[in-house]
Amino acid sequence: MSQRIILTGATGMVGEGVLLTLLDQPEVETVLSISRRPSGHAHPKLHELLVPDFFDLGGVEEELRGYTACFFCAGVSSVGMKEDAYTRVTHDLTLHLARTLLRHSPEATFCYISGAGTGGKLMWAQVKRRTENDLLALPFRAAYMFRPGGLKPVKGQRHVPAVYRWFSWLIPLARLFNYSSTLRELALALLHTAEHGTPKKVLEVKDINQLAKQ
Repeated sequence: MSQRIILTGATGMVGEGVLLTLLDQPEVETVLSISRRPSGHAHPKLHELLVPDFFDLGGVEEELRGYTACFFCAGVSSVGMKEDAYTRVTHDLTLHLARTLLRHSPEATFCYISGAGTGGKLMWAQVKRRTENDLLALPFRAAYMFRPGGLKPVKGQRHVPAVYRWFSWLIPLARLFNYSSTLRELALALLHTAEHGTPKKVLEVKDINQLAKQ
């Protein structure tokens, strides 16, 4: 079945890497990127929906009909943020978009990019876990939580923080301990899950890398 995918976070490193990989896959019919600003990429399969405020989707709801999957790749660092502010942009915003999408594409598969360490004792890990739990409770066709670790960008990316360039040499080492993937692998794992499903609802780095090979 051809895939019609909604993607968030295309102006960030994770979302951009997923976007570029998806556009090269023959089974992907279209990608609707929802973001606050343009991704900087053009492709016949790519359609961009610019939304200044993700909490105000009333004017664009009709454009969310008929999609087979949503890959939620948007996110912010918790560094310097208080818990209430981080909860609003991580949990509340994600759930708002998910519930809006549910009204218009209830048969979609919802895939949320969380992160390795989710569920731990740190504030961000608890907020992410609460977000995962609330997404899993929504009545989509299916929902899956992805917890990647270190991620290697794909060729052609523009939105790569300098810190990733400085520490890119650590990615192969982290892979020896099942703590890293390429963004291509993450995208392929997302796509495979949207197409075929997988028994696990929460997918760690090892699961992601295995799914990418299928």
